[in-house]
Amino acid sequence: MTTVRIAGLGKRFGSTVALDDVDLEIGTGLTGFLGPNGAGKTTLLRCLATALAPDRGRLEILGRDPTVVEQRTDLRRRLGYLPQNPGLYPNFTAFALLDYVAVLKELTDRRERHREVRRVLAEVQLSDRAGTKVRKLSGGMRQRVALAQALLGNPELVILDEPTVGLDPEQRMSFRALISRLGESRTVLLSTHQTEDVGALCERVVVMRDGRTVFDGTPPALAGLAGDRVWLSAQPPGGSRTYWRTADGRYRTLGERPDGGEPTAPSLEDGYLTLLGPAAVGTPR
Repeated sequence: MTTVRIAGLGKRFGSTVALDDVDLEIGTGLTGFLGPNGAGKTTLLRCLATALAPDRGRLEILGRDPTVVEQRTDLRRRLGYLPQNPGLYPNFTAFALLDYVAVLKELTDRRERHREVRRVLAEVQLSDRAGTKVRKLSGGMRQRVALAQALLGNPELVILDEPTVGLDPEQRMSFRALISRLGESRTVLLSTHQTEDVGALCERVVVMRDGRTVFDGTPPALAGLAGDRVWLSAQPPGGSRTYWRTADGRYRTLGERPDGGEPTAPSLEDGYLTLLGPAAVGTPR
């Protein structure tokens, strides 16, 4: 079932083109968005979350047209959004903040609303911090409160922009378990710079560059773009710019075969770097 239809979507900020004729159809499950800074990922997700209006093109989300006021209001009841830089009221407790957001989501019955707030706090493992003010929470805990507000009301579409920022390894593992469960029954869109999160969670990955989609497929297909281009060698490769020393003391090179190099299986990150070239590592094109 198609949840999101995007056709010819465009958005500019002054002379900067943020989105350039993006076409996508997205259904139930987990879709990951990758791309360098400025690729257009956040702009696209903001448009899908109805936080930003595109300049041109057409959007259909959960069968609704967000340019129609009544349909946009109904759509907002059905989606959850975690922005890249969530603004949280520092003097609210975690419970009070989520209760406030639940009211905005039109959860009017007080008993049911509080039950829902307790549910999402438990989902992000913050039940014991319900009465703690946001300003006293750690960065990772604040990020989990922000994730909790996106899950209020069991949304059909969940949009997450850099959701693992500030989470420690244990918290990231819990996040992966939670998001994978969500993706079984609804549409989850995940934008991140963490290729390992996409590889672990997503059945589909979309790579963006300069406001356009340059890859749309499975994580193994993206990794496969680096086939026969990843090597292990005992010595650092001469002249190569994309290599690093591994924990066992060998050097992992992406690109031309170095002297004494032995082939090794490519990762999702290798495919991503192969696809984007210098743009992926911030070097001049």
